[in-house]
Parts: sequence; structure tokens; C-alpha cells
Amino acid sequence: MIDEDTAIKIAIKTGKVMIGSKRSKTSIITNKAQLVIKAANCPKKISEDLKYYTKLTNIPLHTYKGSSIDLGFICGKPFMISTIAIEDAGDSEILKLS
Repeated sequence: MIDEDTAIKIAIKTGKVMIGSKRSKTSIITNKAQLVIKAANCPKKISEDLKYYTKLTNIPLHTYKGSSIDLGFICGKPFMISTIAIEDAGDSEILKLS
């Protein structure tokens, strides 16, 4: 089992990650995302949109164990993040979460 937090940090440093629900949704629609991660407390409307679009494009959707504050902290940002889309995992093994 891989550590989610470490995998996300490595993906952000070495890969390409879209941060935020709008950028994540664009990444899904353009079929660039390989994995989408949403916070456990992601707003219902955003969560429903993500489920819909990821189902259409067959992109895995993973629910992060922590809140949007925790996800923001892991991403190195001083604000809440409800979703991220992994376009390139870099040196991370994050795609094993799917």
C-alpha cells in the first residue's frame, strides 16, 4: 500500500498536476487526466460533476482521506483544495491508487 500524502507530494514536484475543480474538470473533459483525486469533504455539486465526467471518460476517481484543508497543505498551498487531476505522475506511484 502506498502512502497517499507522499505520492501526491512527489507527483506535484516531478509531474504535472492540475489544482482546483475548474482546472480538474477541464483536464477530464480534454482526456488529459490519468487520475482525479477529490477531498473527503468536496462540495456535493463538484463531487457529482466529477463522478459524471470521470465515468464518461473512464478516468479513475479517488477520494482522499482528508479534508480540503489537508489536501491544500499536502499540495503546499495556503488554501483549501477540493480536487486535483494528475496528468503526469512523474516519479510518483500515485496511479496505483486507481
